[in-house]
Amino acid sequence: MRRVPQNRPLSTAPIDHEHARELDHISRILDANPEIQTWVENDIVDTGISRLVGRPGLTADQTLRALVVKQMNGFTYDELAFHLADSATYRRFCRIGAFDKGPKKSCLQKNIKRIRAETLEWINQLAVLGEAQKDGIETGRKVRIDCTAVETNILEPSDSGLLWDSVRVLARNLERCKEFGIIYPDHTRVSKNTAYELRTLRRAKATKRKKLYRKLIRHTVNTIAYAEATVDALGKLEDLGPLESLIVAGLEEELRHFIPLARQVVNQTRRRVMDGEKVPAREKIVSIFEPHTDIIVKGGRKTEFGHKIVVSGGPSGIITDCVILDGNPADSTLAVKMVKRQLVRYGRTPLQVVFDGGFAAKANLSAIKDLDVSDVVFSKRRGMEISEMARSTWVYKRLVRFRAGIEAGISFLKRCFGLTRCTWKGLRSFKAYTWASVLTANLLTLARHRMPVPS
Repeated sequence: MRRVPQNRPLSTAPIDHEHARELDHISRILDANPEIQTWVENDIVDTGISRLVGRPGLTADQTLRALVVKQMNGFTYDELAFHLADSATYRRFCRIGAFDKGPKKSCLQKNIKRIRAETLEWINQLAVLGEAQKDGIETGRKVRIDCTAVETNILEPSDSGLLWDSVRVLARNLERCKEFGIIYPDHTRVSKNTAYELRTLRRAKATKRKKLYRKLIRHTVNTIAYAEATVDALGKLEDLGPLESLIVAGLEEELRHFIPLARQVVNQTRRRVMDGEKVPAREKIVSIFEPHTDIIVKGGRKTEFGHKIVVSGGPSGIITDCVILDGNPADSTLAVKMVKRQLVRYGRTPLQVVFDGGFAAKANLSAIKDLDVSDVVFSKRRGMEISEMARSTWVYKRLVRFRAGIEAGISFLKRCFGLTRCTWKGLRSFKAYTWASVLTANLLTLARHRMPVPS
């Protein structure tokens, strides 16, 4: 990591293309707020490491711009590295000199993944909402709010699949312990065959399925016991060299992480399959690799596995707020909270707010009206009169039509900025990925507002 150079690197002349002009306007937005570079730099540079010595690397400004390019195009890190080496326009936008080598994919991944979700949210607040308010593009006086789900990068969960995942991951680490003289039986082959049989026998009798599950659970429990004994054995090893000590510590950490998750998988499978119990969603785990994943049940529609988010938007198409939720709370519990967050964003509550029908509740209507919001409209009335929500039927109908625009905003995020599924691992990265998509979409939307209308 190096600080922003005093002089910008030599770059090629801009090309006459609409996308190049969009990038130029995004660049101006970022340059107008130099505080951003300090925030990103604080995330990237480890505490206690000097920023003035060592090998030059990507600057904070280059890292943030590379993140924007990545999310805007849905690039992998390998594709991003290629385009930053090949494209003169993207090199110019990311402030990579015409004669400089492009960054490697490992360098890009290491730096981009360190940017926190909180930092990206602050950047959105300062660079997007602040600039949009100055220009009169988005004033925060009229807001539409809705929820959607963002999937984590996991397979469709099944009890047999989770048991098999538990066995293979624990057995993989046990295999690595053989070099330290720790040897236990390997149940991966029989577990894999049993899980495959369960997956293919969808119409088998309940007694046969239970028999197979009992077998798979037994092998999983045995593997967990071996893993627990291995942790104890690793802790008693002596006379280890520096490298061996690091390997042992890594193995211990890996086993301690997966053992409780595997136990939870066994427990929920016994309750669901063997005892016929309906396990609440909050007590389930649907992936041992992404244990933070929530189960999002959407009425009669397809169940999704990821996290529920609630977004607010205005007439400009800019997403003014985004909250990643824990669990699957009812929409009706979120309405007042989201309006109060607009007060934090703009220093005042909006004049008009419109929600999807799931947010509708008389208590919400009353509470939001008490926040000095003139018109509070729900797309489904649910026993409320139009006169209670809006000043007139004409205002009510206009706001109901206005609400549909948030669906377009959510679709824009999912289709163009990868918000259908988060490909980054871990809850911290999930939040950062979500905000990276929102920030990039907002920067592009604001840039398009600033671009002159072609004659």
